[in-house]
This record gives sequence, C-alpha cells and structure tokens, in this order.
Amino acid sequence: MRYIDPKSCKERLSKEDNLIVIDVREDYEYQHCNTGFTHIPMGEISLRQQEINSSKDVVIMCQSGRRAEAVVNLLETEFHFPNVFVMEGGILGWIEHVDPSLKLD
Repeated sequence: MRYIDPKSCKERLSKEDNLIVIDVREDYEYQHCNTGFTHIPMGEISLRQQEINSSKDVVIMCQSGRRAEAVVNLLETEFHFPNVFVMEGGILGWIEHVDPSLKLD
C-alpha cells in the first residue's frame, strides 16, 4: 500500500498534476467539514468506482486513514486501479499540515 503526505498532495494538486482526491467519509462528516474534494462515501465505492478516473493517480482520504486503507485495498485488488494512495492522517492530517481553516468540531 502506498501513502502520500498532505503537503505533497497539495503541491501536486497546485501543479494540476495527474492527481485526484476522493473523500470517502460519510455524508454527515463531509457536510460538517467539506474539503471540496470529490465525495464518494466508503459504502458506495463498489457501486460508483466507474466515476473515478483510473488513469490518474488517485488519493483516498477519510477521517484519519483507516477507511482509506480499506478503500485503496478494494480499488487495487477488485477493480485493478494501478496508482492509488492513502492520504496520511486523512482529513486530520490535511487540517494540520495544509488547511487549518477547516474545522471538525
């Protein structure tokens, strides 16, 4: 399993690199703290995986990283996505290292 730290992810996004970020948190979590990334809840990944461009590097983020690891495993093993990454620390890492204006509480 491959990981990407939030700062590296932000740098790649700012360069419009071949990268997309999918937020797999539940609807209520996403509504409470909207990252602006594509939102596909973890439970819908199998049904909606065709919405994810597998020709790009795909970063999966959740609250802290655990759900993202499960989704990355699914995308790699079941759907054969070649370049999938877990965002280290999830949204908590993103807030800490990239965007402290986002609030979870």
